[in-house]
Amino acid sequence: MTSQSTTDAYRPTPLLDDVALAERIFRHIDDGTTDLGDSVWREPVSHYLSRERFEAECALIRRHPTPFCPSAALPENGSYLARSAAGNPIVVTRGDDGKVSAFINACRHRGMQVAAGSGCAKALSCPYHGWTYGLDGVLKGVPGQSGFPDLDREQHGLKSVSVIEQGGIVYVQQEGDIDPTHLTHALEHFSVDQRLFNQQVLTDAANWKLLYETLMEGYHIKSLHRESFYPFGYDNLNVVETFGPHSRVVYPFQRIEQIRSTRAEDRRLNGLTTSVYMLFPNASISVLSKHSNLVILEPVSPTQSQWVIYSMVNKAPDGSPITFEEARRDAAFVSDSGQEEDRAAATAIQEALPSGANSHLTFGHFEKAIVHFHQQLARALNLSSNG
Repeated sequence: MTSQSTTDAYRPTPLLDDVALAERIFRHIDDGTTDLGDSVWREPVSHYLSRERFEAECALIRRHPTPFCPSAALPENGSYLARSAAGNPIVVTRGDDGKVSAFINACRHRGMQVAAGSGCAKALSCPYHGWTYGLDGVLKGVPGQSGFPDLDREQHGLKSVSVIEQGGIVYVQQEGDIDPTHLTHALEHFSVDQRLFNQQVLTDAANWKLLYETLMEGYHIKSLHRESFYPFGYDNLNVVETFGPHSRVVYPFQRIEQIRSTRAEDRRLNGLTTSVYMLFPNASISVLSKHSNLVILEPVSPTQSQWVIYSMVNKAPDGSPITFEEARRDAAFVSDSGQEEDRAAATAIQEALPSGANSHLTFGHFEKAIVHFHQQLARALNLSSNG
């Protein structure tokens, strides 16, 4: 890949504003159409089963700046959050100066994880032998240091990894330093005062890509979500935009008809659509009526994955606050109406893959965002193997 193509890949691409989005959605409603891709993609079934492919994808994720958590998950100085990312234990902290740092969550004595879950602390202390580290990763205390006469504290701080906080998201890159040009497309998704009301981890017996694919198209709405989401939305009606290696898929609700008679330049889509931003390689942001979800799909094995989900309260269109209870009801609807059915579908697909019924999975013109994702993944893996 030449330097010119690298620049092109991360050149900012403007997304449609509400006026243009509404116009396109109403045109699709009237014509019975949807946004279409220009190619068909066939992904080998082996890429959902292979240990070698799984390891290559995890290595790729570790080399990319990927969302680790929203800024709201580190709400004050002293906050920390620990979880596994691409197979490695990572802990992020917000220091006394408000700066975010990230480390491999492993004591430099005998490798014990020094933090679990999330909380607020002045230091991170290893539960095994009590070695203590500052929120900047510096080794501060060693019980019985006389037993380690040659220990150089400066060389035994927590191993740091590259981190950037931008647009209300903490991005971590485990290998190498984050290239700021790779965040050219990082939108201002979350405000500094956006409130976190829930975080959860869900585990499914499915390859992470199968789960990721469920978020990227509306071709399945009527079939899979007939009694849940379909009564409120449309079947196979999306606006799909790609920007760099990422994409945005907009799903309109039927209540968008409320603004059909509004002057075009005055149309606003708050609460009338769901926008899903697919952040390559393995994260997404879903902006719904009263809340937004940051989702990171963590590969655990070729056939097991975890959803790491952070849910935040939106602001009302007029800027007024939305209550936690309103946001929770909105989130419950999403879980009940779509997420559980998507998870079950991906798990059922995974169970059938080893049967040999299919040599590949086919993604057509209605699945534009999925095709874009696989094109970007194949390109990135090819560059990695050739680099």
